[in-house]
Amino acid sequence: MIIGYTAGVFDAFHYGHVNLLRNARSLCDKLIVGLTVDKLVSYKGTKSLFTYEERFSVVDACKYVDLVVPQMDMDKISTMTKLKCSKLFVGDDWYGTNKWQQYEQGAIEHNIEIVYLPYTKSISTSELKERLIQL
Repeated sequence: MIIGYTAGVFDAFHYGHVNLLRNARSLCDKLIVGLTVDKLVSYKGTKSLFTYEERFSVVDACKYVDLVVPQMDMDKISTMTKLKCSKLFVGDDWYGTNKWQQYEQGAIEHNIEIVYLPYTKSISTSELKERLIQL
């Protein structure tokens, strides 16, 4: 059984999130989503529109998601090892960045495949926040 993992804030859940989850789920038998806890959201230098509990309700309801777990820190490889995941899914906008090159090294050591999925360029939570301000 192939267990996949992806993680994120998933704030203001939108069709870009759905695309990522749909594509990820098509490449594994079970998809686990690490949902960033409120305390950790600040790593992006922002605040979420919705609380962890509210975001959990939405992500957990998505038919492509088999399990939602709290993402307490940025150590995805350790979390994946504990959950026995073999594939890590991430948007291709992260490909080649220093952060993800470090993840790739850790993934190799733990026999985890990183799969870069197409990023939906026409939408983002930041863009949605800007739209709300304009309204």
